[in-house]
Amino acid sequence: MAKTGTVHLIKLAVGVEDVAHLQRIQETRRACARVEGRPPIARHITRSRPKRSEDVLAGGSMYWVIRGLLQVRQRIVSLEEAIGEDGIPRCAIGFDDELVRVAPRPCRPFQGWRYLDPAEAPPDLDGEGGDAGMPPELLAELRELGLL
Repeated sequence: MAKTGTVHLIKLAVGVEDVAHLQRIQETRRACARVEGRPPIARHITRSRPKRSEDVLAGGSMYWVIRGLLQVRQRIVSLEEAIGEDGIPRCAIGFDDELVRVAPRPCRPFQGWRYLDPAEAPPDLDGEGGDAGMPPELLAELRELGLL
């Protein structure tokens, strides 16, 4: 993995059924933030701040794994300290509103987040029909067979 330049993160979206569900969850979180007087930005709170923060903020995205498939990415716009309910400092990863579907591929479970080298990141799907309209499981299988 490259040691300088843009780097992405990859994270399991535990309990999320599909991309639409992730979008609804984040819309709800933005609405709650507005009510609480915070900026309406979707965030994920994690225990550790990426050591390569500058590289993540230099155009990095969070690649979400949903139901065992890497399916969508979201540009990371901020990394801020957040204090947990237990008083322990955490990292709040802030995201752009846009969810960009990517060519789905299987991904084994892991804990926390991981770095993802841009050279290993799946390509974005064409949003004008084509691949984007197919179920992610079918797309992943067709790609594994070399048919896409």
